[in-house]
Amino acid sequence: MALPFFVNATCGTTVLGAFDPLPEIAEVCTRHKLWFHVDAAWGGSALLSQRHRHLLDGIERADSVAWNPHKMLMTGLQCSAFLVQDNSGLLQRCHCAQATYLFQTDKFYDIAYDRGDQTIQCGRKVDCFKLWLMWKANGSKGLEQRVDRAFAYTRYLADEIKKREGFQLVIEPEFINLCFWYVPPSLRGQEGCTDYWVKLEKVAPLIKERMMKKGSMLVGYQPHGKQVNFFRQVVTNPAVTRDDLNFFLDEIERLGRDL
Repeated sequence: MALPFFVNATCGTTVLGAFDPLPEIAEVCTRHKLWFHVDAAWGGSALLSQRHRHLLDGIERADSVAWNPHKMLMTGLQCSAFLVQDNSGLLQRCHCAQATYLFQTDKFYDIAYDRGDQTIQCGRKVDCFKLWLMWKANGSKGLEQRVDRAFAYTRYLADEIKKREGFQLVIEPEFINLCFWYVPPSLRGQEGCTDYWVKLEKVAPLIKERMMKKGSMLVGYQPHGKQVNFFRQVVTNPAVTRDDLNFFLDEIERLGRDL
């Protein structure tokens, strides 16, 4: 009989930017003695914001956490962290190569400081150094402002979408993933027709093709479950302005008004 030993929760899903209820999951894991892992690769940076860190309440109870500062914080690619509560040398026991041609044990200094054989990456560049440099340059306050700005601009874009005819949110944003449909004039008011969703599914790919050929911008789209293709805009670049976001919506309207 197979028995579960591991539970994976997600903070910031790729498409919708959704967050799992960590405290409730932690309770289940504690009760059944399961390893509790949190994939916070995308959403973990919200911890740097006093205003938005509540999205990750309960993460302190995780046995391990994955976090990618190169995503929301825009640390130089790539920068990934795997954090564990365990302090018994678990990663070293699981991943060390014990290659004597790489990691000598008879050095003149304390080899506890020689971290090469205690990490998954071994010979790859030290990701933590990139994060440390960026943190020193911007400070905790600067990184918090970067996170808060991303949330604020996502909110701005969501509010603008609600004002414009033909734009429809797939879901209210929980994070900084903004998912929406653009409904061209020919399909407006046709929601009850049997082929409405079949036609709407083709809109985002056509508009993306046009924007790429024109060279004006680039944005992703995808379906999700039973929901047909929709645009997914993620505002992380700290240099983005409201004028940029207005252009983004205007351009979609220009490229799709004849569909």
